[in-house]
Amino acid sequence: MTQKTQIRAGGRSARRAARAAPLADHLRPIRPGMEGGRYEPLSPTDVDRIHNAALEALETIGLADAPDSGVAYLTKAGAVLGADGRIRFPRALVEDVIASANRTVTLCARDPAHDLDLTGTRVHYGTAGAAVHLVDAEGCNYRECGVQDLHDAARITDVLQNIHFLQRPMVCRDIADNLEMDLNTIYATCSGTTKHIGTSFTDPAHVAPAIEMLHMIAGGEAAWRARPFVLNSNCFVVPPMKFATESCQVMEECIKHGMPVLLLSAGMAGATAPSTVAGAIVQATAECLAGLVYVQAIKPGHPVVFGTWPFGLDLRSGAMTGGSGEQALLTAGCAQMHKFYDLPGGAAAGIADSKLPDMQAGWEQMCSNVMAGLAGLNMVYEAAGMHASLLGFCHESLILGDDLLGQAMRCVRGIEVTDETMALDQMRAVCMDGPGHYLGTQQTLGRMEADHVYPTLGDRSSPKEWEEKGKPNLIAKAKARKEEILSQRSAARFDPELDARIRARFTIHLPA
Repeated sequence: MTQKTQIRAGGRSARRAARAAPLADHLRPIRPGMEGGRYEPLSPTDVDRIHNAALEALETIGLADAPDSGVAYLTKAGAVLGADGRIRFPRALVEDVIASANRTVTLCARDPAHDLDLTGTRVHYGTAGAAVHLVDAEGCNYRECGVQDLHDAARITDVLQNIHFLQRPMVCRDIADNLEMDLNTIYATCSGTTKHIGTSFTDPAHVAPAIEMLHMIAGGEAAWRARPFVLNSNCFVVPPMKFATESCQVMEECIKHGMPVLLLSAGMAGATAPSTVAGAIVQATAECLAGLVYVQAIKPGHPVVFGTWPFGLDLRSGAMTGGSGEQALLTAGCAQMHKFYDLPGGAAAGIADSKLPDMQAGWEQMCSNVMAGLAGLNMVYEAAGMHASLLGFCHESLILGDDLLGQAMRCVRGIEVTDETMALDQMRAVCMDGPGHYLGTQQTLGRMEADHVYPTLGDRSSPKEWEEKGKPNLIAKAKARKEEILSQRSAARFDPELDARIRARFTIHLPA
């Protein structure tokens, strides 16, 4: 009897181990770039009204504070500089730019296997933000984050299947010099992951040395221009309806060097954007359309991500509400406008207002991530790891977010209705000739991996099994997974000769 029990347990362990092993890409039930777009919070009439309101805002209100170079580009393209210093955009100009914009954008990665196809309503989840604190999930503490923390986030991202890209999620608070911070951000992220990367620059003069480093990593200027694997996340506007002068100059430099651009409009509903969901979407759409005209005036067809990022606000306190239902609606509505224009788009989701990866964080992160995916948002930014309304980033939460996003992606995949999936033949065989249940049937076993997404760290065991396993805690499991990842050398690390050349040319703060 004891022997049989051991054999049975051993067989169960082997099956569990087989299920835990990574599936081949062609067998995975979810993968980057699956098409969403089934959820549409706006009616066709609503979309038309928002579009027309955005065009009216551009034509009658316009944007202030463009740099002299921007004024020259925009007025040459057909925009009008008013006596009040505001640049206004005739409707026909904006419509022509929308019609001629680049719709076939692929964001490259150092490893082409991680390239992101942004056509249509293909969905990709990733990080973003500028958190100033790292969250210690186990000790329930916050501390200032540094370049090592950023590098570790990149290394963790590199091995997580459902985190498809890394936009810099935190700033290097341990590097005082802004140029060195910008350069070390690129070094830390690129040496940590071969997935697509997004970054920002604090000064236009920092772009050229950053591009020099990227040429070195890519293997030369031609290789970089053929496959630019880093995008400039650019807050080109200061809502409401003003250009961010210095950021616009950064954008101009990045475009000249062949770097894709995320046009990021991040108004706060009720503060720097209208308090209504519809009004915030109108303003963000208008601002990003102005940015699109700007980019097209510099270089027609340049790869752009239409980054409408309006944020919610708790009007009782003035605090940001990244984890609210309103935020989920803002992001899904923006995704629908991207779909209307058929332009590659990105917006924010997955932000937790909760300070720790707890139940509140779970509902906040899942709500907006699922709605963004169902709405067909191409680039879901800030989808994992972000806490305290973007003030804190947590490595353990990033790892737990991989499980969460797996379930969100399964929702994006939707329901397949075919003769096989409707299973009438199975029903007939099981009910009339078989055992009266579907457990162990060839069809059930054959599709258990192709149809179902299983959590890596989430626990679906019975209370008895859970107790027998020592009552495992999610945070402890995530911490153990983090330590396992970081105990191994990064697969994205640079060749020693290249690393030596980079370190000889630039001040790198990460230890060799």
